[in-house]
Amino acid sequence: MGPLPPTQDDRAIWDIWQSQYTLPAVTCADELGVFGAVGDTALTTDELAAQLAVDARALGLLLASLASLGLVEKRAERWSATPAARTWLHPQAAGYWGPFLYRFRETIPLHEVLMAVMRTGKRPETRYTGVAEWERGTMDQAVARRIADFMHAHSLAPAAAVAAQAEFAHIPSFLDIGCGSGVYGIAMAAAHPHMAVTVMDLKEMVAEAARYVDAAGLTGRVALAPVNMFEEAWPTGHHAHFFANIFHDWSEATNAIIAAKSFAALPSGGRIFLSEILMDDALDGPWQAASFSLMMLTGTLGKQYSLPQLAEILEGAGFTDVRATRSGGGYYSLVSATKP
Repeated sequence: MGPLPPTQDDRAIWDIWQSQYTLPAVTCADELGVFGAVGDTALTTDELAAQLAVDARALGLLLASLASLGLVEKRAERWSATPAARTWLHPQAAGYWGPFLYRFRETIPLHEVLMAVMRTGKRPETRYTGVAEWERGTMDQAVARRIADFMHAHSLAPAAAVAAQAEFAHIPSFLDIGCGSGVYGIAMAAAHPHMAVTVMDLKEMVAEAARYVDAAGLTGRVALAPVNMFEEAWPTGHHAHFFANIFHDWSEATNAIIAAKSFAALPSGGRIFLSEILMDDALDGPWQAASFSLMMLTGTLGKQYSLPQLAEILEGAGFTDVRATRSGGGYYSLVSATKP
């Protein structure tokens, strides 16, 4: 039996690769003294950051991951250690695992990376991270190919799931912004023959998207738009703007700029769609979003957002009727809003 076609659920693979953050999240918290601090007194994120002399934003994302692992909990905006953490991870506990965990600090590269971010709030320049190429507005073509191949692999299942959503059946034109390999635009064009699909990204990325479009047999069905979304005018006339794994790359302020540009380019009645793994409203999980936030913390300027956070950004740009549904294909949700 040969290889099977992609299914619409790749959660088993996501769980495997996200497991790389489990142990370093705990070893980092142990070295910083998180469990001792919140094991003794319930503290807000800012209070704990001041006590530990670390960056509050980075610490908040780490605490969310620890909460989703059942090691800390948040009540009334204050964090405290759970019984499991007080028993096994508090430095004064009889069952303290610290001496065992200590030896892994030097053997896990992500431990060093997370520690650097916690202490400075800035991404370290290592072979594991570095400034994302798309932030520069240009990139080497070989780098673009690696990014496209990476994004295509992890987006096949959610792209198929999004394209199967009934609400796209009546949308005549679709602009995939920050398209990467074009995987979402390809899925839309294949699922909806009536839809005019355009994929938009930096010119180097669009060249890679063209390769995937051709391989899918959709040359001529999917238009290519090499556009720097921050510096150049966006194509107009599309009824839907789609952003997959884009808002999580950026800060709230930058996302406000992106949302405003989308609002300006859409016609009245046009819709914006975001495909993201959402944090819960309390910002203390789930693990799939919290661990993804740790990845964003070490490699981008962003994080995973909750629906209320994204609604604030979109409504600030003028959009209305913000809503979210689970799109299938794994852990993703589809957030949508409308231009009045």
